[in-house]
Amino acid sequence: MAKKLKKIPAFFYQSESGNEPVREWLKALDDDDRRIVGEDIATVEFGWPIGMLLCKPLGSGLHEVRSSIASNREARVIFTVRDERMILLHGFIKKSQKASKSDLDLAKKRLKDTAD
Repeated sequence: MAKKLKKIPAFFYQSESGNEPVREWLKALDDDDRRIVGEDIATVEFGWPIGMLLCKPLGSGLHEVRSSIASNREARVIFTVRDERMILLHGFIKKSQKASKSDLDLAKKRLKDTAD
C-alpha cells in the first residue's frame, strides 16, 4: 500500500533568535492535549484544503486549527500556507468566543517576519 503524502507539511515559525514559540507552547501542554493538537495539525497536513469545523480561515492569509482539548477547553494554532508548507505561527488556549486581538496581532507579526 502506498504511503499517503502530506499535502502541506507543517513547519514551526522560527524567530531571529532561533526560538520556535509554537513548539515550546506544544511542549508545555500535557500529553493528552499535545496529542490532540498534533493529530489535528496532521489532519490538516494530509487533507489540505480542509474546512470547518477543524480549520477556519481568519483572513490576511491566516488560518486556525481548532482543537477541543481536556476540561472543555479549546486550543488554537494559527498558521499560514506558503510555498506548499504550513507554517505554525502561534498557539494558544482560547479564553473568549473570538481569537483575541493580541493573538491575531502576534500571528500577523510572525507572518510578516516569514516574508522577510
